[in-house]
Amino acid sequence: MSDIVLKVENLSKLYRLGEVGTGTISHDLNRWWAKVRGKEDPYALVGQVNDRSQKAESDYVWSLRDINFEVKQGEVLGVIGKNGAGKSTLLKLISQITSPTTGSIKAKGRIAALLEVGTGMNPELTAKENIYLNGAILGMTKKEISCKFDEIVDFSGCTMYVDTPVKRFSSGMRVRLGFAVAAFLEPEILIVDEVLAVGDAEFQKKAIGKMKDISAGGGRTVLFVSHNMLAVKSLCTRLLWLDHGQSKSIGDVDEIISSYLSNQQQQNCSFVSINKEFEGFIVHSIRISDNGIDGMFNIDEQLVLEVEVSSNNYFKTININLFFKTTEGATIFATCSPKQEFTQGKYSYVCTIPSGTLNDNMYNIDLMVVDYGPKVLHNLQDIITIEGVEPKRENSAWLAKFPGLIKPTYFKWHKNKINE
Repeated sequence: MSDIVLKVENLSKLYRLGEVGTGTISHDLNRWWAKVRGKEDPYALVGQVNDRSQKAESDYVWSLRDINFEVKQGEVLGVIGKNGAGKSTLLKLISQITSPTTGSIKAKGRIAALLEVGTGMNPELTAKENIYLNGAILGMTKKEISCKFDEIVDFSGCTMYVDTPVKRFSSGMRVRLGFAVAAFLEPEILIVDEVLAVGDAEFQKKAIGKMKDISAGGGRTVLFVSHNMLAVKSLCTRLLWLDHGQSKSIGDVDEIISSYLSNQQQQNCSFVSINKEFEGFIVHSIRISDNGIDGMFNIDEQLVLEVEVSSNNYFKTININLFFKTTEGATIFATCSPKQEFTQGKYSYVCTIPSGTLNDNMYNIDLMVVDYGPKVLHNLQDIITIEGVEPKRENSAWLAKFPGLIKPTYFKWHKNKINE
Protein backbone atom coordinates (compact mmCIF):
# COMPACT_ATOMS: atom_id res chain seq x y z
CA MET A 1 0.00 0.00 0.00
CA SER A 2 1.13 3.52 -0.79
CA ASP A 3 0.85 4.75 2.83
CA ILE A 4 3.16 2.02 4.17
CA VAL A 5 6.57 3.61 4.80
CA LEU A 6 8.28 0.67 6.52
CA LYS A 7 7.85 -3.03 5.76
CA VAL A 8 9.81 -5.74 7.58
CA GLU A 9 9.55 -9.30 6.25
CA ASN A 10 10.98 -12.50 7.77
CA LEU A 11 13.74 -10.49 9.44
CA SER A 12 16.37 -12.49 11.36
CA LYS A 13 19.81 -11.72 12.77
CA LEU A 14 22.31 -14.41 13.75
CA TYR A 15 25.35 -13.63 15.92
CA ARG A 16 28.35 -15.77 16.76
CA LEU A 17 29.08 -15.91 20.48
CA GLY A 18 32.40 -15.38 22.16
CA GLU A 19 34.84 -14.24 19.52
CA VAL A 20 34.85 -11.20 17.29
CA GLY A 21 34.22 -11.94 13.62
CA THR A 22 32.19 -14.46 11.70
CA GLY A 23 34.41 -17.41 12.52
CA THR A 24 37.21 -19.39 10.94
CA ILE A 25 38.12 -19.31 7.24
CA SER A 26 36.54 -22.76 6.87
CA HIS A 27 33.26 -21.41 8.31
CA ASP A 28 33.29 -18.49 5.89
CA LEU A 29 34.07 -20.78 2.93
CA ASN A 30 31.28 -23.16 3.91
CA ARG A 31 28.86 -20.25 4.13
CA TRP A 32 29.97 -18.90 0.75
CA TRP A 33 29.65 -22.31 -0.93
CA ALA A 34 26.13 -22.77 0.51
CA LYS A 35 25.14 -19.31 -0.75
CA VAL A 36 26.50 -20.03 -4.27
CA ARG A 37 24.39 -23.20 -4.44
CA GLY A 38 21.30 -21.42 -3.10
CA LYS A 39 21.40 -23.39 0.14
CA GLU A 40 20.65 -22.21 3.68
CA ASP A 41 23.51 -21.03 5.91
CA PRO A 42 24.77 -24.29 7.52
CA TYR A 43 25.60 -22.54 10.79
CA ALA A 44 22.19 -20.85 11.03
CA LEU A 45 20.70 -24.31 11.47
CA VAL A 46 22.36 -24.76 14.86
CA GLY A 47 21.56 -21.29 16.20
CA GLN A 48 19.78 -20.99 19.54
CA VAL A 49 16.90 -18.77 20.56
CA ASN A 50 18.09 -15.61 22.35
CA ASP A 51 17.46 -16.63 25.98
CA ARG A 52 19.95 -15.05 28.39
CA SER A 53 18.78 -17.22 31.28
CA GLN A 54 20.01 -20.40 29.56
CA LYS A 55 23.58 -21.59 29.16
CA ALA A 56 24.72 -21.50 25.54
CA GLU A 57 24.95 -24.89 23.83
CA SER A 58 25.84 -23.49 20.40
CA ASP A 59 28.35 -20.98 19.03
CA TYR A 60 25.48 -19.10 17.34
CA VAL A 61 22.42 -17.32 18.69
CA TRP A 62 19.43 -15.72 16.99
CA SER A 63 19.19 -12.15 18.26
CA LEU A 64 16.05 -11.79 16.10
CA ARG A 65 14.02 -14.51 14.39
CA ASP A 66 11.31 -14.15 11.73
CA ILE A 67 10.08 -10.63 12.52
CA ASN A 68 7.24 -9.29 10.34
CA PHE A 69 5.39 -5.97 10.55
CA GLU A 70 4.36 -2.89 8.60
CA VAL A 71 4.24 0.75 9.69
CA LYS A 72 2.06 3.34 7.99
CA GLN A 73 2.81 7.02 7.46
CA GLY A 74 2.14 9.04 10.62
CA GLU A 75 2.07 6.00 12.91
CA VAL A 76 4.03 5.76 16.15
CA LEU A 77 5.08 2.14 16.67
CA GLY A 78 6.31 1.32 20.16
CA VAL A 79 8.70 -1.58 20.72
CA ILE A 80 8.81 -3.15 24.18
CA GLY A 81 10.45 -6.17 25.77
CA LYS A 82 12.90 -7.14 28.48
CA ASN A 83 16.60 -6.37 28.25
CA GLY A 84 18.09 -8.67 25.61
CA ALA A 85 14.77 -9.18 23.80
CA GLY A 86 16.22 -7.83 20.53
CA LYS A 87 14.83 -4.28 20.54
CA SER A 88 18.11 -2.48 19.87
CA THR A 89 19.15 -5.08 17.29
CA LEU A 90 15.90 -4.44 15.40
CA LEU A 91 16.50 -0.69 15.36
CA LYS A 92 20.11 -1.14 14.21
CA LEU A 93 18.93 -3.29 11.32
CA ILE A 94 16.30 -0.74 10.27
CA SER A 95 18.88 2.05 10.60
CA GLN A 96 21.28 0.04 8.39
CA ILE A 97 23.98 0.05 11.07
CA THR A 98 24.19 -3.71 10.65
CA SER A 99 22.78 -6.05 8.02
CA PRO A 100 20.22 -8.84 8.51
CA THR A 101 21.11 -12.52 8.23
CA THR A 102 17.83 -13.24 6.44
CA GLY A 103 14.75 -11.27 5.48
CA SER A 104 14.25 -7.78 4.11
CA ILE A 105 13.53 -4.20 5.20
CA LYS A 106 11.83 -1.80 2.80
CA ALA A 107 11.69 1.86 3.85
CA LYS A 108 10.50 5.01 2.09
CA GLY A 109 12.40 8.21 2.72
CA ARG A 110 15.16 9.30 5.06
CA ILE A 111 15.77 7.59 8.38
CA ALA A 112 17.18 9.39 11.43
CA ALA A 113 18.10 7.23 14.43
CA LEU A 114 18.94 8.11 18.02
CA LEU A 115 20.08 4.77 19.40
CA GLU A 116 22.44 5.63 22.25
CA VAL A 117 24.06 8.62 23.90
CA GLY A 118 26.03 10.60 21.32
CA THR A 119 24.82 8.63 18.29
CA GLY A 120 25.80 10.45 15.10
CA MET A 121 27.87 13.03 16.98
CA ASN A 122 31.57 13.60 16.35
CA PRO A 123 32.93 14.45 19.82
CA GLU A 124 35.75 16.58 18.38
CA LEU A 125 33.34 18.86 16.49
CA THR A 126 31.27 21.65 18.02
CA ALA A 127 27.50 21.44 18.44
CA LYS A 128 27.06 23.75 15.45
CA GLU A 129 29.35 21.66 13.25
CA ASN A 130 27.55 18.46 14.26
CA ILE A 131 24.17 19.94 13.34
CA TYR A 132 25.37 20.78 9.83
CA LEU A 133 27.15 17.42 9.51
CA ASN A 134 24.01 15.45 10.41
CA GLY A 135 21.91 17.54 8.05
CA ALA A 136 24.34 16.87 5.21
CA ILE A 137 24.24 13.13 5.93
CA LEU A 138 20.45 13.28 5.60
CA GLY A 139 20.88 14.93 2.19
CA MET A 140 19.86 18.46 3.20
CA THR A 141 21.40 21.61 1.75
CA LYS A 142 23.16 24.15 3.94
CA LYS A 143 20.27 26.56 3.41
CA GLU A 144 17.72 23.99 4.57
CA ILE A 145 19.77 23.24 7.69
CA SER A 146 20.18 26.96 8.46
CA CYS A 147 16.39 27.37 8.42
CA LYS A 148 16.12 24.78 11.22
CA PHE A 149 19.28 25.74 13.11
CA ASP A 150 17.74 28.14 15.66
CA GLU A 151 14.92 25.71 16.49
CA ILE A 152 17.40 22.89 17.07
CA VAL A 153 19.60 24.97 19.35
CA ASP A 154 16.62 26.35 21.29
CA PHE A 155 15.05 22.91 21.82
CA SER A 156 18.33 21.33 22.92
CA GLY A 157 19.02 24.14 25.39
CA CYS A 158 22.68 24.44 24.39
CA THR A 159 22.62 28.04 23.13
CA MET A 160 25.60 28.99 25.30
CA TYR A 161 27.62 25.98 24.16
CA VAL A 162 26.91 25.93 20.44
CA ASP A 163 30.60 26.55 19.64
CA THR A 164 31.86 24.07 22.25
CA PRO A 165 33.14 20.58 21.26
CA VAL A 166 30.52 17.93 22.02
CA LYS A 167 33.09 15.87 23.97
CA ARG A 168 32.74 18.45 26.77
CA PHE A 169 28.95 17.98 26.98
CA SER A 170 27.31 15.93 29.73
CA SER A 171 25.34 12.81 28.76
CA GLY A 172 22.09 14.72 29.16
CA MET A 173 23.25 17.55 26.91
CA ARG A 174 24.39 15.12 24.20
CA VAL A 175 21.02 13.37 24.29
CA ARG A 176 19.11 16.67 24.02
CA LEU A 177 21.25 17.81 21.10
CA GLY A 178 21.06 14.44 19.35
CA PHE A 179 17.29 14.28 19.69
CA ALA A 180 16.82 17.87 18.51
CA VAL A 181 18.96 17.23 15.43
CA ALA A 182 17.12 14.00 14.59
CA ALA A 183 13.64 15.46 15.14
CA PHE A 184 13.95 18.92 13.59
CA LEU A 185 15.76 17.86 10.41
CA GLU A 186 12.48 16.18 9.45
CA PRO A 187 13.32 12.62 8.41
CA GLU A 188 10.47 10.51 7.07
CA ILE A 189 11.20 7.89 9.75
CA LEU A 190 12.48 8.81 13.24
CA ILE A 191 13.89 6.02 15.40
CA VAL A 192 14.36 6.67 19.12
CA ASP A 193 15.81 4.12 21.52
CA GLU A 194 15.82 4.24 25.34
CA VAL A 195 18.25 7.19 25.39
CA LEU A 196 15.46 9.47 26.66
CA ALA A 197 15.95 7.77 30.04
CA VAL A 198 19.15 9.81 30.43
CA GLY A 199 17.32 13.14 30.11
CA ASP A 200 15.48 14.94 32.90
CA ALA A 201 11.69 14.95 33.31
CA GLU A 202 11.27 18.31 31.55
CA PHE A 203 13.23 17.14 28.50
CA GLN A 204 11.33 13.84 28.34
CA LYS A 205 8.04 15.75 28.30
CA LYS A 206 9.31 18.03 25.51
CA ALA A 207 10.64 15.09 23.51
CA ILE A 208 7.39 13.12 23.72
CA GLY A 209 5.46 16.27 22.74
CA LYS A 210 7.74 16.78 19.74
CA MET A 211 7.33 13.17 18.61
CA LYS A 212 3.56 13.56 18.81
CA ASP A 213 3.79 16.73 16.71
CA ILE A 214 5.92 15.22 13.96
CA SER A 215 3.70 12.12 13.70
CA ALA A 216 0.25 13.71 13.95
CA GLY A 217 1.00 17.11 12.44
CA GLY A 218 3.88 16.33 10.12
CA GLY A 219 2.80 12.89 8.97
CA ARG A 220 6.18 11.41 9.94
CA THR A 221 6.64 7.88 11.22
CA VAL A 222 8.20 7.18 14.63
CA LEU A 223 9.66 3.97 16.08
CA PHE A 224 9.97 4.32 19.84
CA VAL A 225 11.68 1.88 22.22
CA SER A 226 11.12 2.36 25.93
CA HIS A 227 10.70 0.57 29.25
CA ASN A 228 8.49 3.42 30.46
CA MET A 229 4.96 2.15 29.93
CA LEU A 230 3.46 5.56 30.75
CA ALA A 231 5.44 7.15 27.91
CA VAL A 232 4.57 4.27 25.57
CA LYS A 233 0.86 4.56 26.37
CA SER A 234 0.94 8.34 25.92
CA LEU A 235 2.77 8.33 22.58
CA CYS A 236 2.27 5.11 20.63
CA THR A 237 -0.58 4.17 18.30
CA ARG A 238 0.52 0.52 17.98
CA LEU A 239 2.85 -1.75 19.92
CA LEU A 240 5.31 -4.55 19.07
CA TRP A 241 6.30 -6.87 21.93
CA LEU A 242 9.60 -8.73 21.45
CA ASP A 243 10.53 -11.70 23.61
CA HIS A 244 13.78 -13.68 23.21
CA GLY A 245 14.25 -12.23 19.74
CA GLN A 246 10.79 -13.19 18.51
CA SER A 247 7.60 -11.23 17.96
CA LYS A 248 5.26 -12.16 20.80
CA SER A 249 2.46 -9.76 19.87
CA ILE A 250 1.71 -6.69 17.77
CA GLY A 251 -1.39 -4.52 17.89
CA ASP A 252 -3.41 -2.56 20.47
CA VAL A 253 -1.31 -0.59 22.95
CA ASP A 254 -3.45 -1.11 26.09
CA GLU A 255 -3.94 -4.84 25.53
CA ILE A 256 -0.26 -5.56 24.92
CA ILE A 257 0.92 -3.45 27.88
CA SER A 258 -1.51 -5.34 30.14
CA SER A 259 -0.22 -8.72 28.88
CA TYR A 260 3.42 -7.60 29.13
CA LEU A 261 3.08 -6.42 32.75
CA SER A 262 1.24 -9.61 33.69
CA ASN A 263 4.03 -11.66 32.10
CA GLN A 264 6.66 -9.70 34.04
CA GLN A 265 4.96 -10.46 37.35
CA GLN A 266 5.19 -14.18 36.62
CA GLN A 267 8.95 -14.02 36.02
CA ASN A 268 10.32 -12.62 39.28
CA CYS A 269 13.73 -13.85 40.35
CA SER A 270 16.22 -12.98 43.07
CA PHE A 271 19.34 -13.08 40.86
CA VAL A 272 19.92 -11.62 37.40
CA SER A 273 23.11 -12.24 35.41
CA ILE A 274 23.96 -9.12 33.37
CA ASN A 275 27.59 -9.30 32.14
CA LYS A 276 27.60 -6.02 30.21
CA GLU A 277 30.84 -4.13 29.51
CA PHE A 278 31.48 -0.54 28.49
CA GLU A 279 34.88 1.18 28.43
CA GLY A 280 36.35 -1.62 30.51
CA PHE A 281 33.73 -1.46 33.29
CA ILE A 282 31.68 -4.67 33.64
CA VAL A 283 28.37 -5.06 35.47
CA HIS A 284 28.15 -8.77 36.29
CA SER A 285 24.93 -9.23 38.23
CA ILE A 286 22.34 -7.94 40.67
CA ARG A 287 20.77 -10.01 43.42
CA ILE A 288 18.35 -9.75 46.31
CA SER A 289 20.04 -11.24 49.33
CA ASP A 290 18.83 -12.05 52.83
CA ASN A 291 15.02 -12.37 52.75
CA GLY A 292 14.48 -12.40 48.98
CA ILE A 293 12.97 -15.55 47.43
CA ASP A 294 11.95 -15.66 43.75
CA GLY A 295 12.03 -11.88 43.63
CA MET A 296 9.70 -11.53 46.63
CA PHE A 297 10.67 -9.92 49.94
CA ASN A 298 9.06 -9.28 53.32
CA ILE A 299 8.35 -5.54 53.61
CA ASP A 300 8.64 -5.82 57.42
CA GLU A 301 12.30 -6.77 57.06
CA GLN A 302 15.20 -4.93 55.47
CA LEU A 303 15.83 -5.48 51.76
CA VAL A 304 19.44 -5.99 50.66
CA LEU A 305 20.43 -5.51 47.00
CA GLU A 306 23.91 -6.50 45.84
CA VAL A 307 25.46 -5.33 42.55
CA GLU A 308 28.62 -7.13 41.39
CA VAL A 309 31.02 -5.21 39.12
CA SER A 310 34.64 -5.36 37.97
CA SER A 311 37.23 -3.57 35.85
CA ASN A 312 40.89 -3.75 34.94
CA ASN A 313 40.91 0.04 34.64
CA TYR A 314 41.18 2.81 37.20
CA PHE A 315 38.30 5.30 37.58
CA LYS A 316 38.69 8.42 39.67
CA THR A 317 35.04 8.52 40.75
CA ILE A 318 32.40 5.81 40.28
CA ASN A 319 28.81 6.05 41.43
CA ILE A 320 26.22 3.20 41.40
CA ASN A 321 22.57 4.31 41.15
CA LEU A 322 19.38 2.29 41.69
CA PHE A 323 16.00 3.64 40.55
CA PHE A 324 12.84 2.07 42.00
CA LYS A 325 9.88 2.35 39.61
CA THR A 326 6.30 1.23 39.22
CA THR A 327 5.67 -1.48 36.64
CA GLU A 328 4.39 1.28 34.35
CA GLY A 329 7.73 3.07 34.50
CA ALA A 330 7.12 5.97 36.92
CA THR A 331 10.14 6.53 39.19
CA ILE A 332 9.24 6.38 42.89
CA PHE A 333 12.66 7.10 44.36
CA ALA A 334 16.36 6.66 43.66
CA THR A 335 19.39 5.86 45.77
CA CYS A 336 23.09 6.04 44.96
CA SER A 337 26.38 4.87 46.38
CA PRO A 338 28.94 7.41 47.65
CA LYS A 339 31.22 8.78 44.93
CA GLN A 340 34.45 6.83 45.35
CA GLU A 341 37.53 5.97 43.34
CA PHE A 342 37.53 2.55 41.68
CA THR A 343 40.77 0.57 41.50
CA GLN A 344 41.32 -2.59 39.47
CA GLY A 345 39.45 -5.65 40.70
CA LYS A 346 36.04 -7.14 41.36
CA TYR A 347 33.68 -5.56 43.89
CA SER A 348 30.14 -5.83 45.20
CA TYR A 349 28.12 -2.72 46.01
CA VAL A 350 25.54 -3.47 48.71
CA CYS A 351 22.45 -1.30 49.19
CA THR A 352 20.27 -1.83 52.27
CA ILE A 353 16.69 -0.57 52.18
CA PRO A 354 15.38 -0.30 55.77
CA SER A 355 12.28 -2.23 56.77
CA GLY A 356 9.15 -0.13 56.68
CA THR A 357 10.08 1.62 53.42
CA LEU A 358 8.46 -0.32 50.58
CA ASN A 359 4.86 -1.46 50.26
CA ASP A 360 3.00 -4.54 49.08
CA ASN A 361 3.74 -3.73 45.41
CA MET A 362 5.69 -4.78 42.32
CA TYR A 363 8.83 -2.71 41.66
CA ASN A 364 11.07 -2.54 38.60
CA ILE A 365 14.65 -1.46 39.26
CA ASP A 366 16.97 0.44 36.90
CA LEU A 367 20.74 0.35 37.37
CA MET A 368 22.97 3.24 36.29
CA VAL A 369 26.77 3.44 36.61
CA VAL A 370 28.27 6.93 36.35
CA ASP A 371 31.93 7.82 35.89
CA TYR A 372 32.08 11.38 37.16
CA GLY A 373 33.11 13.55 34.28
CA PRO A 374 30.16 12.91 34.28
CA LYS A 375 29.78 10.02 31.85
CA VAL A 376 27.12 7.31 31.98
CA LEU A 377 28.89 3.94 31.61
CA HIS A 378 25.76 1.82 32.00
CA ASN A 379 22.05 2.67 31.96
CA LEU A 380 20.22 -0.65 32.39
CA GLN A 381 16.44 -0.39 32.41
CA ASP A 382 14.15 -2.80 34.33
CA ILE A 383 17.12 -4.97 35.19
CA ILE A 384 15.22 -6.82 37.94
CA THR A 385 11.60 -6.99 39.12
CA ILE A 386 10.84 -7.49 42.81
CA GLU A 387 7.63 -7.85 44.79
CA GLY A 388 6.95 -6.75 48.35
CA VAL A 389 4.69 -8.95 50.50
CA GLU A 390 3.16 -8.22 53.90
CA PRO A 391 2.69 -11.50 55.78
CA LYS A 392 1.25 -9.89 58.93
CA ARG A 393 -1.68 -8.17 57.25
CA GLU A 394 -4.13 -11.00 57.99
CA ASN A 395 -3.60 -10.47 61.73
CA SER A 396 -4.03 -6.71 61.50
CA ALA A 397 -7.12 -4.64 62.20
CA TRP A 398 -6.53 -3.09 58.74
CA LEU A 399 -7.09 -6.00 56.35
CA ALA A 400 -6.92 -4.03 53.10
CA LYS A 401 -3.64 -3.23 51.38
CA PHE A 402 -2.09 -0.06 52.79
CA PRO A 403 -2.49 2.68 50.13
CA GLY A 404 0.49 4.15 48.32
CA LEU A 405 3.58 3.06 46.43
CA ILE A 406 5.73 3.08 49.57
CA LYS A 407 4.88 2.50 53.24
CA PRO A 408 7.40 4.34 55.41
CA THR A 409 6.91 3.44 59.08
CA TYR A 410 9.69 5.59 60.49
CA PHE A 411 7.87 8.93 60.35
CA LYS A 412 7.61 10.35 63.87
CA TRP A 413 4.21 11.07 65.41
CA HIS A 414 3.35 12.22 68.91
CA LYS A 415 0.27 13.49 70.71
CA ASN A 416 0.05 16.77 72.62
CA LYS A 417 -2.75 17.54 75.01
CA ILE A 418 -4.23 20.99 74.52
CA ASN A 419 -5.17 22.73 77.75
CA GLU A 420 -8.01 25.18 77.19
